[in-house]
Amino acid sequence: MGAAALLATTPAVLGLDTPTITAVGVVALVVLMGLSAFFSSSELAMFSLARHRVESLAEEGVPGAQAVADLKADPHRLLITILVGNNLVNIAMSSIATGLLGFYLSQGQAVIAATFGVTALVLLFGESAPKSYAVENSETWALRIAGPLKWCERFLLPLVVTFDHLTRIVNSLTGGGAAIESSYVSRDEIQEMIRTGEREGVIEEDEREMLQRIFRFNNTIAKEVMTPRLDVDAASTDASLEEAIQTCVRSGHELLPVYEGSLDNVVGIVSLRDLVRQHQYGESDAATLDDLMEPTLHVPESKNVNELLQEMQEERVGLVVVLDEFGTTEGLITTEDLIEEIVGEILEGEEERPVTFVDDDTVIVRGEVNVDEVNEALGIELPEGEEFETIAGFIFNRAGRLVEVGETFRYENVELRAEQVENTRIMKARVTKLDEEVTPESAEADDDAESLEN
Repeated sequence: MGAAALLATTPAVLGLDTPTITAVGVVALVVLMGLSAFFSSSELAMFSLARHRVESLAEEGVPGAQAVADLKADPHRLLITILVGNNLVNIAMSSIATGLLGFYLSQGQAVIAATFGVTALVLLFGESAPKSYAVENSETWALRIAGPLKWCERFLLPLVVTFDHLTRIVNSLTGGGAAIESSYVSRDEIQEMIRTGEREGVIEEDEREMLQRIFRFNNTIAKEVMTPRLDVDAASTDASLEEAIQTCVRSGHELLPVYEGSLDNVVGIVSLRDLVRQHQYGESDAATLDDLMEPTLHVPESKNVNELLQEMQEERVGLVVVLDEFGTTEGLITTEDLIEEIVGEILEGEEERPVTFVDDDTVIVRGEVNVDEVNEALGIELPEGEEFETIAGFIFNRAGRLVEVGETFRYENVELRAEQVENTRIMKARVTKLDEEVTPESAEADDDAESLEN
């Protein structure tokens, strides 16, 4: 017996007339459509709500928050519950619609009408409208439906457990499904949210810059933030207290490294405060730097600055010595250097800014400024090489020789000019972002410069 013929005998079997069966069927379709909307909106609302927000709501005791947290504790099972419920509801709607239309149409016509009719209704009222609402009200809707969703999980438990197990087996064979198990927000997503927050006016520009520096901080090494050896002021162990005080005052630093023999053998540090106290109020006139010295740390140039800051806090030192691969002193790092990596340059007195804007497309930068800072300032993409991190290093690498004041070099759509040179050091450079890309003519003009090593 065909499906249409079987359905035609249903009113007689149940003792009900066709209009009554039709009315009951329509009511069932409406209820099922509501359930379809419930499951569809639940999926979007539950998985749109960030985990940290759920934890915050649960800590505040917001009604429904703990239920949401319990469901999201196993996101795979939550998804299976929603999918099983949604598919059961949609299949039931299609079956009931086919049966109802079978009273009035032929079997083939009933199947076609039910297929297209139910599909259209589900798309409009079971998917599109509910999900649009869930997008606009994800938090409030998730809190509201968490309880009923837990009851659905219990009611459908046999099916949920079965399909949960089966999908895990399939995922293990195909290598898929890991993303939902490890639901988290990546660093890139957080940085994009910061940029979006600035565009929307939620975050100020200076706040955005500080947050971006915090993200860069964990990927920065000691060599990138140190004061280079050429700029280091230090005192020999043979120096008197007065000479050490003069060196501190002249350099403007509170901490002074002390070396024995040469700067490659830094044996400790002294503070200006201790030097002045001993020199002015000390009981013994025979005190030396050895009596006031405190130990310091020696770290490789590849040391991660995030780890270094923690180590400096634990050891309670304000200055560390950076060594190169040969064990010679390459530079120094102070606590202030590390703090400036997060909050920006801390200027004192008439000290110049490391990056000064001439106009929107041109900056004057100190030679020791890192390439990535120039890139961020102008929105350009100068590469960093293995042999350099600073803009001065970039220019030297581009030239392949010593550079004189006024020399100009070009990389793609960026022009670099040596603005100030002292002896062999580039003290300042002018960096300009050009409108046009590099042309063959300009490339020929740079044939005498060596290729940039990436």
